[in-house]
Amino acid sequence: MKKSVFGVIGISIIAVMAYFIIVSSDGDDSKGNKTLNIRELVNDYSIGAKTAEAASITSEQLVVTNSDGESTYALPEDDFFVSIAPYIEETHPCAIHSLTGCRGELANQNFDVHIEDTEGNIYLDEVMTSQANGFIDLWLPRDKTYHVTIEQDGKKVESEIATFVSDDTCITTMQLMDK
Repeated sequence: MKKSVFGVIGISIIAVMAYFIIVSSDGDDSKGNKTLNIRELVNDYSIGAKTAEAASITSEQLVVTNSDGESTYALPEDDFFVSIAPYIEETHPCAIHSLTGCRGELANQNFDVHIEDTEGNIYLDEVMTSQANGFIDLWLPRDKTYHVTIEQDGKKVESEIATFVSDDTCITTMQLMDK
C-alpha cells in the first residue's frame, strides 16, 4: 500500500513538473508561450519571410489580415515605425505603410541616410540598402521631429518627418534630385 501511494505521489509530482516546464518553455507564439518581438514580426512581413493577405502598420499597431481573420499587435510605446521609399521618377501616394503591398522604385539599392532630431542629436548616419520592395524601414523614438537626408549617386533629398501618434508610417514623397 505504501509503495502504491508513493508511486502515485511520484507520478503526480513528475506530471506537475512536466506541465510547468511545457508552459514556461519558448513555444510557438501562436500558442502564446513565446514573447512576441514586434520588430522581428514587422521585418518578417516587410521582407516576405511571413506572408499574409494584408499587413499594414499604423503609428500604433500592426494589422495582419489572413483568411482566418484579422490580428492586431500593439507597437512599442517608445518606438515609431516609418518606412521611406526614395524615388527618382515614380512613386505612389501613401500614409499607412502596407508591408505586403507598397512597392518603391529603387529596390535593393544603397543610400547614404542621415537622420537627426530638431536638437541636433544624430540618430542615424550610415549606408543603408533598400529592401526588395524599395523601402527603407526604420524604428525611431516617438514624439519627435526629424530632419532626414538621403543621398545616392550625386542625387539628394531632404525632408522633415515626425513620429507623433497621428503621423504617417509610409513616406513616398522623397524624390532624389541632382545636387
